Amino acid sequence: MMSFVSLLLVGTLFHATQAEQLTKCEVLRELKDLKGYGGVSLPEWVCTTFHTSGYDTQAIVQNNDSTEYGLFQINNKIWCKDDQNPHSSNICNISCDKFLDDDLTDDIMCVKKILDKVGINYWLAHKALCSEKLDQWLCEKL
Repeated sequence: MMSFVSLLLVGTLFHATQAEQLTKCEVLRELKDLKGYGGVSLPEWVCTTFHTSGYDTQAIVQNNDSTEYGLFQINNKIWCKDDQNPHSSNICNISCDKFLDDDLTDDIMCVKKILDKVGINYWLAHKALCSEKLDQWLCEKL
């Protein structure tokens, strides 16, 4: 009985910490405010977020001296602030953990600042994988 309770508890905890895994169509819908901003189309964003975070709103990638957060993998050295990098430039004036929730409003506001400052090439996947043959990133359900 004890092992069943332990297993049930672990299963409950695992479910509570699962990330929000969006679909291609959900990403297209959620990112409509980015359409054309900085000259970047929605299919380019769908492709870029797929190759950056796998459409995972709670993706966290640890690098040597920095961490990237959320759907857009926004870096804590320049764009947001966390405990790991308390001296961040924090250009988006936001706590990095805000990029891990399902509300993409603040993520999109920061993405626009990134686009204004450094452009789409901030996301390395864009140039390599998302600048042509974009039909596959469209969604017929929209």
